[in-house]
Amino acid sequence: MRAIAIAMLGLAGVGQAAGQVEAVDDPAGEVNPFIGTTNGGNVFPGVSMPFGMVAFSPEELPLPGRRSAVAAPGGYEWRANSVRGFSLTHVSGTGCAGASGDIPIMPITTPVTMSPASAAAGTGYASNLDHSKESASPGRYGVALGNGVKVELGATDRTAIGRFAFPAGQQANLLFRTSDSEVGSTASTITIDPATRTVTGSVTSGNFCGYLAADRRESYYTLHFVAVFDQPFEIGGTWRDETVSPGAAQGSGGTSYGSDGHPPIGKGAGGWIRFDAKRTPVVTMRVGVSYVDAAGARANLNRESPAGTTLQPVQAAARAAWNRRLGQIAIEGGARDERAVFYTALYHALLTPNLYSDVDGRYSGFDGRVHRLSQGQGAQYANYSGWDVYRSQLQLVTLLDPKRGADIAQSLLNQADQNGGVWDRWTHLTGATSVMNGDPSPASLAAIHAFGGRSFDVKRAYASLKRAATVPTALDLSRKGCPVLCVGQRPGLDQWLRLHYMPVGAPGWGSAADTLELAAADFGLGELARAAGDKDGARQFRARSGWWRNLFNPKATPNGGYIQPRNADGSWPTFDPAAEDEFVEGSGAQYLWMVPFDAGGLISALGGPERASQRLDAFFRKPDGSWAVTKSGPLHAEMDNEPSIASPWLYLFTGEPWKTQETVREAMRRIWTNTPAGISGNDDLGQMSSWYVWAAMGLYPLYPGRADLVIGSPSFPSMTIDRPGTRIVIRAKGAGPAAPYVVSLGVDGRQSNQTWLPARFIQRGGTLDFTLAATPNRHWGTTAPPSFAPN
Repeated sequence: MRAIAIAMLGLAGVGQAAGQVEAVDDPAGEVNPFIGTTNGGNVFPGVSMPFGMVAFSPEELPLPGRRSAVAAPGGYEWRANSVRGFSLTHVSGTGCAGASGDIPIMPITTPVTMSPASAAAGTGYASNLDHSKESASPGRYGVALGNGVKVELGATDRTAIGRFAFPAGQQANLLFRTSDSEVGSTASTITIDPATRTVTGSVTSGNFCGYLAADRRESYYTLHFVAVFDQPFEIGGTWRDETVSPGAAQGSGGTSYGSDGHPPIGKGAGGWIRFDAKRTPVVTMRVGVSYVDAAGARANLNRESPAGTTLQPVQAAARAAWNRRLGQIAIEGGARDERAVFYTALYHALLTPNLYSDVDGRYSGFDGRVHRLSQGQGAQYANYSGWDVYRSQLQLVTLLDPKRGADIAQSLLNQADQNGGVWDRWTHLTGATSVMNGDPSPASLAAIHAFGGRSFDVKRAYASLKRAATVPTALDLSRKGCPVLCVGQRPGLDQWLRLHYMPVGAPGWGSAADTLELAAADFGLGELARAAGDKDGARQFRARSGWWRNLFNPKATPNGGYIQPRNADGSWPTFDPAAEDEFVEGSGAQYLWMVPFDAGGLISALGGPERASQRLDAFFRKPDGSWAVTKSGPLHAEMDNEPSIASPWLYLFTGEPWKTQETVREAMRRIWTNTPAGISGNDDLGQMSSWYVWAAMGLYPLYPGRADLVIGSPSFPSMTIDRPGTRIVIRAKGAGPAAPYVVSLGVDGRQSNQTWLPARFIQRGGTLDFTLAATPNRHWGTTAPPSFAPN
């Protein structure tokens, strides 16, 4: 991996040299989009604006043994070396088999003699990719393909632009694989019009994680595109399944989702066009997209990339936009690799949710109808991985841009209104995919409100969420899609209300994990109730947040208590803390610590600070004392996935902040690197990257739905966070990789011994003055932060 990393980093403009600098004037220049493109990060290196609708990036063929149409979710895997097209849409860091990846467009230099969907075609219409001939930075992607075509990409919010330079003496064809979204499609269309130099069409797809549940393999969105060229072309033809139709100007067809939720070989449709490489070897393509209709795609194109638009100004404008966003957190000092990892994490955290409304304010709703933006709403957003992003990504987005945060909250309310009142926990475009467990929307909206996103209909959102948390529906009682894609907002809600925990056998994914997620959801709902002025509701849901205690068994093992699964009759089944039975993407040992809002209550249940500290030590370290923050087995932390990421901060509640400081820094060092493998596990639409950004700032939004922050230690000597109307300045004397420990802290000029900041600090801004050292100060910060026990 080391040799691979060095080759790639030179291309990305983010080299290995260490050296200190005073300030970062071009943060986009520090970003390395190839970080996380292997090792399960599932990000993409192509071009997108911050929160953009378009993400123009390569789609690679899968590695041997992968049961998928593409190399990885996100379309790109560093170890793969064969490109099948450049798609207009992507979702960053997803799991399952991927999502979107719509309309792969592929330049080829050979004639189309057999259907690209045909098994016999194999890799014949793909091309090798050599990383030494590839480069990427925010707003720009380029590669010289093995077939001799040089490809350069750019994007605006709703449009893509590509320039293709074909080699002399060969054919110059461009394939539109209209049906070949990452997880397949049920329909697609294409119309080729050489008179207007235009190719138009659509794809109808969905199927996110559909292979996991036979009753959820469904399409739920249609993407429309309009591609206009600056050079004349001829009709090549179309194909459908195994049949090629040379000279045809129109075509249609989908891949289907097969018998197992994956697009089968031999199915698919598209078309191609031909250029005269002698006369026009360099071709520029402008593409507008819309999830409403073709007129919307054309309007988006005309507004954002009108006739005469060329590649370089679009790339320059995108880089400027990224510099504005990334520059809201200005850092000084740090080694080159540290700056690259930080700004790449911030870049990944600001890719989603994705813009979904057209320039005229229209968007397609979950009810299949066309809607317009709500009053005061600036944009509709899509792609909400609630189980992930409620923990720290939405807080970061709203910290930097409260208006965008509020628009995201309003978008989620609009989705629920159009979805029969159901706030789905993982929405992909207009699809309520229901992936994961719990009910993340209350904590998400409460967090947005707490961090300053106020311009959404708080009272109506709260009323809807309160109803969903108190009135079981037929969907809540259904087992459709279970365990991973249960259709109810709160599967098994009737049992939650009756037993005050989720029992083994209830609808859902894992009853013990469901209990902890619903406790966090109710804590967040209590905070939203407070914001909406419902004092009784605030007390009610704060009390319900304490129901996690009903699954704490002090005699779960001879070595101590655990939160463990429980039967409906109150009995305890056999329990192994190393097992994932009744948990989600983690073991009982890893879920023990997932009570971030009531850490004090958990520590008391474990026998007090000293005993809890011993348990945490055993969680983060192996018996020989070496670190166990990732890939160390189910009895230890897995800091590359959500269930573990709050756990290091719980040392603050045992009066040992130095252990939080060293543990967080160790997780950062081991998991986050300036290499393609530099994100160990799915980035989950920027959630994991947001954790890194918060950790590097020395702060963390531990409490679901609140803006109080707990304190770690900053990674850089100076950081300035600019948000509308206020500024946060973080100075850290002595900061460096070998100095994670806080010696002292000044808050707005006054010495502080507290390891937390109240919510008002975020609201008004201020200055933090840290002094850091290579050895811990065991006298600083020994008073625990607030713990919000049930009323």
